[in-house]
Amino acid sequence: MRRRRDTCAPLRASLVQLRVANGGSAPALAQPPGAPGRTGGSCEAQSWAPSPAAMDSDDEMVEEAVEGHLDDDGLPHGFCTVTYSSTDRFEGNFVHGEKNGRGKFFFFDGSTLEGYYVDDALQGQGVYTYEDGGVLQGTYVDGELNGPAQEYDTDGRLIFKGQYKDNIRHGVCWIYYPDGGSLVGEVNEDGEMTGEKIAYVYPDERTALYGKFIDGEMIEGKLATLMSTEEGRPHFELMPGSSVYHFDKSTSSCISTNALLPDPYESERVYVAESLISSAGEGLFSKIAVGPNTVMSFYNGVRITHQEVDSRDWALNGNTLSLDEETVIDVPEPYNHVSKYCASLGHKANHSFTPNCIYDMKKTEASKMIKSNLMLDQIHHLDRDTSICWIFKAKFHPLTHNISILPPCAGEGYEIKI
Repeated sequence: MRRRRDTCAPLRASLVQLRVANGGSAPALAQPPGAPGRTGGSCEAQSWAPSPAAMDSDDEMVEEAVEGHLDDDGLPHGFCTVTYSSTDRFEGNFVHGEKNGRGKFFFFDGSTLEGYYVDDALQGQGVYTYEDGGVLQGTYVDGELNGPAQEYDTDGRLIFKGQYKDNIRHGVCWIYYPDGGSLVGEVNEDGEMTGEKIAYVYPDERTALYGKFIDGEMIEGKLATLMSTEEGRPHFELMPGSSVYHFDKSTSSCISTNALLPDPYESERVYVAESLISSAGEGLFSKIAVGPNTVMSFYNGVRITHQEVDSRDWALNGNTLSLDEETVIDVPEPYNHVSKYCASLGHKANHSFTPNCIYDMKKTEASKMIKSNLMLDQIHHLDRDTSICWIFKAKFHPLTHNISILPPCAGEGYEIKI
């Protein structure tokens, strides 16, 4: 039956849309393009969550359709399905018109919210599922997020852990990235990663850049070591005499404003020396022995178009990589020499049909501020002083007879041995 209520019906009780500051970006030295919204998922994230009151209709008379038992006053009683004029739907238990017991909202965009209701308000653990399949598990008090919360991407990977207060991120929060790195610190009153004591922790969960961040973007950071974590609170030890690092995005004409400032994580893992491959010039080597699935190095470069790459001589494209349909990254002369540029070293890895590493574009897209565009992600055990090699695909352009180098994950292409 259809009826009109004298109370406001919530259109989205405690809908939580997390949008990590700056599109879920990890802090660091040079920003890769293509950073998505919510870390690890298609749904962007932010630091607040609308309360049920905020989501209520301004109209005191909200039309709805009820399927189920009604009491003598015409109010839902027992298990009912209520569809609101917004097309949002609630399925659950009612006691004389109020939600009481297990219930689930189905929102018009495909997202859902499930939990236990007491006197018409969500209480305790609630699970919000984004339209893309990502999940937020949070603690609700009177319909608002208050307490611990965790968020997972569509693959079930943890991407946020922290506290909420009145639907806003509160206290020390952790944001996790697909590459294994994380952003941690005490958020400001708006739930943003803004402050003087924020840190980006590299994938080794030890090396960190600690300092001033605004909305997740590093303004000034120094090298530090994550010594311990107690009840979610990290303890860092600053490195004496550390260089100062900051957000540094490449452009079409500038590869880096600190071209000779090495990445501290990369510096501990790789070095450049004469290649073991004949006529290959320099190569990239492991400085330490490491196990599989270890991020070893980063690939950064100036950002140019495919048209520019296709129109010039192939000899100029030795360090180009297709990032997406619009952008190619390049390490041109003189920056292919470590004496001119050493802020990232991924371009020094040689090509081979027997690779021991891969470039993982997906990970760097989520790590907006890491000094990389493509990460060299090890797939085999490497001993110390082992040459790091990867295999690429290339797309042949019949009109120009040029070739665009693609990472292995880029789909169709020709495998070419250098």
